[in-house]
Amino acid sequence: MIIVSHYTKKVAMFRRFAVSIGSFAIIVAAVLFANYLLVHRGLSSVLDSDTRNNGVAAFAYYDHFVVPGTLVFDLRGVSETNSPADVFRVLLQFAVSQKDRDYEAVKIAFRGEPKFLLKGAYFKTLGVEYGTQNPVYTMRTFPENLYRPDGTAAFGTWTGGLFGVLGKQMENFIEFHKQWYVNELAKTGG
Repeated sequence: MIIVSHYTKKVAMFRRFAVSIGSFAIIVAAVLFANYLLVHRGLSSVLDSDTRNNGVAAFAYYDHFVVPGTLVFDLRGVSETNSPADVFRVLLQFAVSQKDRDYEAVKIAFRGEPKFLLKGAYFKTLGVEYGTQNPVYTMRTFPENLYRPDGTAAFGTWTGGLFGVLGKQMENFIEFHKQWYVNELAKTGG
């Protein structure tokens, strides 16, 4: 009788464990599916819809996969044939795919490591204005809207003569790309 009771307890424990593992797997699958359906599918469509985006690899997901108020644009790779303008265009086209959603913030990451933050309202503006706003204006003013992961401004604003300001803004745009992914690609060889 004791052996049967011990065996019954072991089976019951195993069943509870199996149900717990199964429940956990279902929750993880649901979270991943929601991230794909609500966020990454838009980026995947962007990457596939424009041949100029070939060579740019990126993922999009909610922060920690469960914080829907913060979006992560995670650049994973860039081919040697892509320019910073190509990478930036992908980010802008992704903003278009998300323009009907409101986010508090957007993290700009490289291979899982957050490098910069954007305010959600500015990200929405990028999506709304894409196609109508002068792309050079967007490029040169973009760094002024970037923050470090700790919330401090990543780049300052420039004042003065038109050509001097334009030059400094474009320098900041190139520096943004270097800090985002170019320096890391140079270290690792791609």
